[in-house]
Amino acid sequence: MNDILNRNLFFVKEHVGMFKAANNYDILDPNNQELIMTCREENLGGFTKILRFTDYKRMTPFEIEIKTQTGENVLTVKRGVSIFLSKVEVLDQNNKPVGSFKQKFFSIGGKFDVLDTNDNVLCRLKGKWTSWDFKFLNDKILNSPQLKYFFGIGESNNGTSYPDNLQLKEIF
Repeated sequence: MNDILNRNLFFVKEHVGMFKAANNYDILDPNNQELIMTCREENLGGFTKILRFTDYKRMTPFEIEIKTQTGENVLTVKRGVSIFLSKVEVLDQNNKPVGSFKQKFFSIGGKFDVLDTNDNVLCRLKGKWTSWDFKFLNDKILNSPQLKYFFGIGESNNGTSYPDNLQLKEIF
């Protein structure tokens, strides 16, 4: 695994735009706004691009490559066509499986089992249907801080504020 993944905190900035089919993100250091990784969906097929603008968007496959600033591959996150349940694979820089996320059936707000390479459940990623708020749970115990999308708000769920020099409104 790449050493850049040893950090505890990342800030993910989505590239937003009209008529954009691909998923593209920048990963920043929240302390100094330095770009540390990029996430790009570079190999998007024409048919998939068309489906991304329809009601079938949630069913389309994706392959997002996470790279360092120098272009070194860190991780690849991919999913095939998803009709009912989705399974997202996570691969290391050598395209060897690291683990996966498997969607739970009939979950309101989203529940995913986090699996190791042998499909053993490590924990559960649970979301709320009312907000983009996610938690890692293991037998009802919180394993990590909550993940949350920020829309110009500079405070996380547990009350810790981000540094003053991180200007969230400029990032989004």
